[in-house]
Amino acid sequence: MESSETPTPGQPDSGQPESTSPGPAQHHSRLVRYARPVLIAGAVVAVVCLVLLVIIFLLDSFNSTVYSVGGKNISDATEEARQIRDLYLGARVGGIVVLIVSVVTAAAAAVVLVREQRKAGDEDADGGEDLGFDDLAGR
Repeated sequence: MESSETPTPGQPDSGQPESTSPGPAQHHSRLVRYARPVLIAGAVVAVVCLVLLVIIFLLDSFNSTVYSVGGKNISDATEEARQIRDLYLGARVGGIVVLIVSVVTAAAAAVVLVREQRKAGDEDADGGEDLGFDDLAGR
């Protein structure tokens, strides 16, 4: 006698392929998988932007000093003073924008990692047992 049950979709015996659309759990798993590299990249880009901004500040100060040596003032309303003040304006604005974006990205990745770590709870982080010195030394 045959069974009158109809197979439900997604069961291995039903002969139908399982759904390939990512569910919420798979989407969250992708976020966690990419969070650490994004955090590292965001931190590296932020450090590079900070170094770039320091170099721009030093170059700007040097140009202002050299301009002021001749008795001129960098704050003057002359065309030459304005050009010197605006020399690194694009790089400065771009550096600040990229710095803000990288810090926000790194912070978001850190939040994702912290949430995942808290969600894991008090489980053993390395998944192994605690070993003493004697165990590690082979005694």
